[in-house]
Amino acid sequence: MNVKKLWQILFFLVTCSLLVSLSSCSKKKEKKYVIGVSQCSKDIWRAKLVKELETAEYFNEELDIVCASTNGNNKEQIAQIDTFIEKKVDLLIVSPNEKDALTPIIDKAYDSGIPVILFDRRTNSKKYTAIIGGDNYLIGKSMAQFIASQIKDKGNVAEISGLQGSSPALERHRGFVDEIKKHPNIKIVDQKWSNWESDGGKEATQEILIKNKDIDYLFIQNDRMANGASEVLRKMGLQDKIKITGVDGLAVKGGGIEQVQKGNFVATYIYPTEGARVIELAEKILTHQPYQRENLFSSSIVTKDNADILYMQAIDAINQSENLHKLHGKVDTYINQLNLQRTGLYMTIIIIVLLIMVMTLGHRMLTNRQKMQKERARMKDRQLQFFTNVSHQIRTPLTLIADPIQHIVDRGFLKEKDLETLRATSKNASELMNLVENILDFKDAKFDETGKRIDKAEMIDDSNAAAMAVSEVVEDSEENQDETKNMILVVDDNADIRNYVKSIFCDNYQVFTASNGKEGLAIALEKIPDVIISDIMMPEMDGLEMTRQIRQNITISHIPVIMLTAKSQQEQIVEGYESGASDYLTKPFSSKVIVARINNMMETKERLQKKLWEQYQRELDASSNSGDGRTNENSLAKENIHISTKDESFLGKLHKYIEENLGNNDINVETMGTEMGLSRVQLYRKVKALTGMTPVELLRKARLAHAKHLLETTNMSISEICYEVGFSAPSYFTKCYKDEFGVTPSSK
Repeated sequence: MNVKKLWQILFFLVTCSLLVSLSSCSKKKEKKYVIGVSQCSKDIWRAKLVKELETAEYFNEELDIVCASTNGNNKEQIAQIDTFIEKKVDLLIVSPNEKDALTPIIDKAYDSGIPVILFDRRTNSKKYTAIIGGDNYLIGKSMAQFIASQIKDKGNVAEISGLQGSSPALERHRGFVDEIKKHPNIKIVDQKWSNWESDGGKEATQEILIKNKDIDYLFIQNDRMANGASEVLRKMGLQDKIKITGVDGLAVKGGGIEQVQKGNFVATYIYPTEGARVIELAEKILTHQPYQRENLFSSSIVTKDNADILYMQAIDAINQSENLHKLHGKVDTYINQLNLQRTGLYMTIIIIVLLIMVMTLGHRMLTNRQKMQKERARMKDRQLQFFTNVSHQIRTPLTLIADPIQHIVDRGFLKEKDLETLRATSKNASELMNLVENILDFKDAKFDETGKRIDKAEMIDDSNAAAMAVSEVVEDSEENQDETKNMILVVDDNADIRNYVKSIFCDNYQVFTASNGKEGLAIALEKIPDVIISDIMMPEMDGLEMTRQIRQNITISHIPVIMLTAKSQQEQIVEGYESGASDYLTKPFSSKVIVARINNMMETKERLQKKLWEQYQRELDASSNSGDGRTNENSLAKENIHISTKDESFLGKLHKYIEENLGNNDINVETMGTEMGLSRVQLYRKVKALTGMTPVELLRKARLAHAKHLLETTNMSISEICYEVGFSAPSYFTKCYKDEFGVTPSSK
């Protein structure tokens, strides 16, 4: 393992460990229920409700309460509720802005199976699970009774109502009118619809006073509008003549209770929010406990007599709520600090463990490197000694051959003594031939424990180990050089046959050999060659059984097998094809024939790769609409090119996995191999053999094809598409896109 690979592994381990630690430390209890809250307005009364809902959430960790509100906008509230429906919240709490406008969307939520609690307001439909809030009819009735008692059942009154179409405004108006009818000497001289806000109260008051100045009381349906009316009366100097009553009774600056204390209002009616009771009702519905469908809050009128004590009670409740919020915030802070400390402890432990691993692996790598350096030095010395000896032994006879002959050639004619020279030359030629034969026969030599060759020339004796080392170095060098060549595996129990076949192909192919089917199967799984040439009759495992197992193993099922045998019986040939053989040759065979067969297989393989890739390109285009991830074997058959069902299924599974993970930028050859049940090397060579492309190239081209489709059919930005299809950087995505299609994404 090299240093770079080691650090990559360690970095991966550190990252995974930290992520696990952080997630395990900071993970809070998972929420069981999500409650969506949609309010019709943003005001202090609604803000009070939100605070109460948050407080209730503290006491139930299973609830996740999501609040939303509008400024009296029907369309905006409809969109909010629609969003809650799409997110499939477990329960919906709604305060509708207007009855008519909000009824359809609330019915939609109810019909989709979401329990609906109407809070404070109603719709025109009975499609709700429960309703909770103040009794608006009773509020209007009670305020009418109070005003009647104040003016002794005789006088003129006017009413400023809330938003026309909202259920609280309608019910308060109805309660007020029904009660006034019981007092025949009290006349309602005017009634105006407003918008629940202070400016609406001002405008409505001015309109009423233009027509009617002889008014004893103004019943105003909420305190905000009453504040506006009070301001108008003060400017006109009518504040002592015309009395005001409001509704809400909030204990805040400028709220109804304070206005009663100051004498600006004669009375107000406390309209409770009761957020805790709302959540209690929601919990009963979610946990299937008994509950009431109609739930009304009880309340009371605030006058000068009780305003002070009610204000103090309300302020005390607000202070307690604020303290609870502060405590909750501190608890969250303490928990976060605890998680950080725990994370730091885990990180320290992880770093210590990793340091120990680094030290251990580093020491092992250093030891192995030192051993390798010593071995390389020893091999280099032996190589040098070997070549020195060989050079010395060859140069002597070569000199005694080349120089005399060259001398005679330069003279241009023969002399009598040249015969003796030629005899000496012949002798040295024989010695040189003998030396060459000894070198060629070197692989069969035997050596003693000291490395001396037995019964051979002294020059060879001292060079045994060096020669073997040189042979290993040469083979290693050839392997490295042949990595880009196609591979052939020759399986035969006859060494001469193996060597002869190897000699035929060694110039153009990387050739591996095995002496039986068992050994051949193991090498095939390790190397994944392009073609296998195998004998049939072999010990341990014959060629037929080896071929059957090859066809059953998805890793190597695609490899063509040529059978060689000395027998040519029809039955054996049939058996060979039935076992999965691709071709069949009998011994003795012609080297020209076997070379032609192999070359033809390579050409067929290239055509198959090309057709499979063209087919896959078409599937990529189609998959954006419907793609099924399967290879169309019929289109390949038209080209007289065939693929096995097992390999077709393999490619279909691979294509499907790629299509399903286009947006996942974490997938790589390792994860793809795990999904396909193959090692990284096996997947790489299998896919390369079938398609001519690497798994990474297939994935990248699939992503780019989908990106092209999105560019042509959607309004997504280039950055959005980049991340949608699994690229981690728009700049790299742009480069790959241009390399694939010849244009940049922006020029679509």
